[in-house]
Amino acid sequence: MAEDDQAHLDRIFKRFDTNGDGQISSTELGEALKALGSVSGDEVLRMMGEIDTDGDGFISYQEYMDFCEVGSFMKKEKVSWSF
Repeated sequence: MAEDDQAHLDRIFKRFDTNGDGQISSTELGEALKALGSVSGDEVLRMMGEIDTDGDGFISYQEYMDFCEVGSFMKKEKVSWSF
């Protein structure tokens, strides 16, 4: 991953992690997403379920990065399959 991309992802994580404890709670995720647009509580829970792979109720930095890498991979795969 390029250094600029890493810095961008770090800034996003810190913006979601409003209390600065190094993890994103469902409340923090919900508040951040609501600031970006309307989301339901069910959507927040669904997202938590997808990203919080260890099931502790928080999105760790590593879980966040893993999710971002999978998303990046999926975008690349869609592009390669479209040609």
